Amino acid sequence: MKTFNTAGTCRPNEHYMVDITDRLEIIRKMVAKGDYFCINRGRQYGKTTTLAALANYLKNDYCVFSISFEGLGDNSFAGVENACAEFLKILKRHARVNGSTEAMQSLLKAVVPMGCKEIASTDFTEVIDELCTLSEKPVVVFIDEVDQASNNDGFIKFLGVLRNMFLSREMFKTFQSVILAGVYDIKNLKLKIRKEDEHQYNSPWNIAVPFDTDMSLSAKGIADMLAEYKADHNLTFDEVFVGQMIRDYTAGYPFLVSRICQIIDAEQYTWDKDGVLKAVNALLKEGNTLFDDMQKKLTQFPGLSDMLKSIIFGGKRVSFNYYDQDINIAVMFNFVKEEGGATKIACRIFETWLYNYYISLDKPSHIYQLGEYEKNQFVHDGFIDMRLLMERFCVHFNEIYRPGHDDQFVEDNGRKIFLTYLRPIINGIGNYYCEAQTRDLTRTDIIIDYLGQQYIVELKIWRGQSYNERGEKQLAEYLERYNLQTGYMVSFCFNKEKQSGLLPPVELNGRTLIEAIV
Repeated sequence: MKTFNTAGTCRPNEHYMVDITDRLEIIRKMVAKGDYFCINRGRQYGKTTTLAALANYLKNDYCVFSISFEGLGDNSFAGVENACAEFLKILKRHARVNGSTEAMQSLLKAVVPMGCKEIASTDFTEVIDELCTLSEKPVVVFIDEVDQASNNDGFIKFLGVLRNMFLSREMFKTFQSVILAGVYDIKNLKLKIRKEDEHQYNSPWNIAVPFDTDMSLSAKGIADMLAEYKADHNLTFDEVFVGQMIRDYTAGYPFLVSRICQIIDAEQYTWDKDGVLKAVNALLKEGNTLFDDMQKKLTQFPGLSDMLKSIIFGGKRVSFNYYDQDINIAVMFNFVKEEGGATKIACRIFETWLYNYYISLDKPSHIYQLGEYEKNQFVHDGFIDMRLLMERFCVHFNEIYRPGHDDQFVEDNGRKIFLTYLRPIINGIGNYYCEAQTRDLTRTDIIIDYLGQQYIVELKIWRGQSYNERGEKQLAEYLERYNLQTGYMVSFCFNKEKQSGLLPPVELNGRTLIEAIV
């Protein structure tokens, strides 16, 4: 029975997969031009799936060696001679199954005997020249999981050998194309070896052409996959709506897309808004290799972690600069994307996961414990009493944070404090995320999804009555877009004469706005 692909190695007819023919055709044209390039994306972003599909897509026109460095020990690449021998041994194993000619197989058996651990780079070059001469078709090589070997200088030097062969291709035969796939960009491989800045960006692979092809899954592609699933299971649902909703939460991250679909299928949730929200909530509660790897990267790169916190909690606008090391690393791991010249969190699910992760590091804070203690009084018949929640938040905020804390502390941490209070109230049932278009130093709109209901809470810094009125108008327009009747505002005010608490409701453009001042 077919299941949903999880952006890993797949075999035909075993998975429901989004059609990636357009992507394969782009890569085919690059291979035909003789390009060498790298496919660098985050964990479980469909790299292995793409290479597997590409090998099948090219097999009629090319002799394809689709190999992986996964599971290789450090000794395999202790030196360039070790790397050359290990590479030829892998080719020898794959030659039996990839359609290589008998002459190619005989050559590899002769030059790489059992137990061979070292081959000089000059001998390696001659073997590849003869191998490509014996092939009836141009030879292409895909190397997956190059990160597994990149802890060693031997691998870096091996890339230099391939580079030199590329530059000498007018004199000697070599591979038509080489595609490296992994998380780390080649120029950043030395981040895993040494930390001195002057050594990190010396690329041994400067012959590579850029690979900027979008590998995310489109809403249409997701919908087409769901249409196939719907037909197979004789179901009735709006696959276009569901596909767009999944895309909105995942930004097309392949693992997240397939995992949401898997959860809906396995738990027999409905294929509608409620089912998607339940699956998103279940996904955010589970442990998986992607989230584990994200946590590892935040620990490994503290500058990256600080930048992400400043974006999600501080409302800071971080201009996108690819040459900023923290941004470069964040892009490489797919934490962020560029949007309108600014650095944005890559998708809603990542944003919510980051909120939950950072809040968990602060537990048990007093405000979190109060939210945990009072949560039962806020939920009635599946609805959150947001008015009461805001009223209680005002009381606790002013009791805990205003005495003895300066205004800068409150301004920098107000959003985080509110979300810390909210988290235990909706934990296990609901989730929240920020509307990226409204996030700035003075305003952030929080979208809360809870049991199929949505609530919009605008968090903002008080900048005077006229500014507040503009904010009310913006929120009313936002509510209309979401087809919601009531919206909520929490204003952090530093006026010493202010009176905290709930204000009288405001009626604007047929919408009701409830505001709290803290």
